[in-house]
Parts: sequence; structure tokens; C-alpha cells
Amino acid sequence: MQKDTFRVVTRGADGQIRIRDYDSQEALLKRHCQVGVDDCSTDLALRGLPVFRGLVGPMPEGKNVIRYESPEVFETLTKDWSAAKPARRRSRSASPTA
Repeated sequence: MQKDTFRVVTRGADGQIRIRDYDSQEALLKRHCQVGVDDCSTDLALRGLPVFRGLVGPMPEGKNVIRYESPEVFETLTKDWSAAKPARRRSRSASPTA
């Protein structure tokens, strides 16, 4: 499935996360200044997509969304993600064999 939604995540003046979706790359290009193209993503579907001044990305989000974030949002979400405690896994003890 082709990625067809471009999502830009920023933080508003009130501190709230703002998400704006674009239906096409052209619509995104009208609002942001392209400074290059992605040529090193491990997700091959992202290679060749635009890199924008002031945004981190492109990065995959689900099956059909290409995500860009402001540097501040990227830093905050990364810190939150790294601080989250993983769910503890219970080790299974071997069943006694008779």
C-alpha cells in the first residue's frame, strides 16, 4: 500500500500538540520549504521524499502516513518514549515432566 497522507506535528503557542494532515505532497510543498530529499531511510517507501527546513522527517506512521515533526515535538516525544517503562514479562518456568 502506498503512503498517501502527509502528517505534520507541531506544538501550538498554548503548548498543545497540533496535527495537520495533507492529502498530497504538493499541498505540503506549498506550506513548507524543501531543503533536500531523503536518501538514507531504512524504510524504502520514504526514500526520495522531501526534507523540509524546520521539520524532522520523513518517518513512517502506520501503513499509509508519512510523518514530519517540529524539532521540539520530536525531542519531547522521544524523551517520553525512552522514559516509558516497558511492560514486565513473566518468565515461564519449565513444566515439571513426569
